[in-house]
Amino acid sequence: MKGIKHAATNSQKQSRTRSVSRLTASAALALCGAAAFTGAYAQSTTTNIFGQAPAGETITVHSTTGIHRHVVVNAKGHYSLPTLPVGVYTVTLEKDGKTVDTRADISLSVGRGAEIDFACPNDQCAAAAGG
Repeated sequence: MKGIKHAATNSQKQSRTRSVSRLTASAALALCGAAAFTGAYAQSTTTNIFGQAPAGETITVHSTTGIHRHVVVNAKGHYSLPTLPVGVYTVTLEKDGKTVDTRADISLSVGRGAEIDFACPNDQCAAAAGG
């Protein structure tokens, strides 16, 4: 009987060893995935343009490489154009489809956004309350 009990114990030890090996492999795989994600994030090649302008008006950006995006200024007078590729941009303030003001040669680099503010009537960019 002693021999049978000993065999069962070896089988249990092997099973535990396999379980620990699988757990270790899973943990290592998870760490590799996290490291790959962190590395990709750290190597991001995008930036942003943000600022203040009269509420409800449109901000349009054009890059020298053909990127074209626009956003409507929110009720508080703020706008943001995130995840723009690095490059040189022209930023335009438009009202009713017509150019009001333009900023040219805005150079964007990785990790450094550009704040581009436009003049607001009476220095008040936010929309009037109740209107």
